[in-house]
Amino acid sequence: MDHRQLPKIELHLHLDCSLSYKVVQQINPAITYEEYQQSFIAPAKCTDLADYISRAVKGFELMQTKEQLRLVTLDLFEQLKTDNVIYAEIRFAPLLHIAQGLTPVEVVKTVNDAVEEGIIATGVQANIIVCTLRHHTEAQSMETVLLAEQFKNTHVVGFDIAGDEAGFPIANHVKAFEYAHAHGIHCTAHAGEARGAESVWETLNHFHPSRIGHGVRSAEDPVLLDFLKKENIHLEVCPTSNIQVNVFDVIENHPADKIYQAGVSMSINTDCRTISNVTLNTEYGVMTSIFKWTKNEFLRCNLEAIRHSFAAEPLKEELRKTIMAAYLVD
Repeated sequence: MDHRQLPKIELHLHLDCSLSYKVVQQINPAITYEEYQQSFIAPAKCTDLADYISRAVKGFELMQTKEQLRLVTLDLFEQLKTDNVIYAEIRFAPLLHIAQGLTPVEVVKTVNDAVEEGIIATGVQANIIVCTLRHHTEAQSMETVLLAEQFKNTHVVGFDIAGDEAGFPIANHVKAFEYAHAHGIHCTAHAGEARGAESVWETLNHFHPSRIGHGVRSAEDPVLLDFLKKENIHLEVCPTSNIQVNVFDVIENHPADKIYQAGVSMSINTDCRTISNVTLNTEYGVMTSIFKWTKNEFLRCNLEAIRHSFAAEPLKEELRKTIMAAYLVD
């Protein structure tokens, strides 16, 4: 099975963690390839999630002007096209890009415009999810969700919380998620990565997202797996990233297949293409070689990703047709 030929859907993808060396060079020619490998790409094993996330700093430091944001976004579209991704939801935290004077509104508008440009240039369809971060204050979380509302009916389609779940409680963010639900803003939330199943329960009970970013530690609690299945909550699974942040020791012990076999809605994603040094092709390769996945598993994951995506219904229908046509041929 040649994964490169298969069209793919990607729901969990961080913009500021996916800078190719080409775009880093464009923005700062002084950065050598060796430096890029050391600073932008995480080692195969990090101490923990906080250690892994520290690599993202290098990315967002180079994303502080309108032109830098545009270049990074268009660079990601090139990567997606090479990977045969036909639809992606690209997430980022607008408040990380205001260090040189851009306003959060200017940041979101710039990325939104660049996404439209990328769609036209590559034919890859994409939308945007804005993220608050675990260490943000309640005011910062509210500011972020208000951006999602302000940019409704653009490519901005959702709200997320990312960052170090083990280091920061959820209290600062409940109000923002309540606001999102009250105003019809789609929600996903990182959980069940740095902390166990209790983190997923806590996130579901307080934020009520329709999707969970990662959520792989749910496999530790059979009751939770049943709940996710019953409530139709989608898990955005990112295998390589989980091994790097030391959630699991080796890929053979990753519960992606267990979650799939339990009937929970899930998809396979890259998380951070640069920090993890992966593509969706390589992630599919891992699932094939380690867990003996075939086209059938990838078909179901892609259809589930479309169903749980925050895209408009006409686009979902178009994506379904493309996926079905490609996966159901011998």
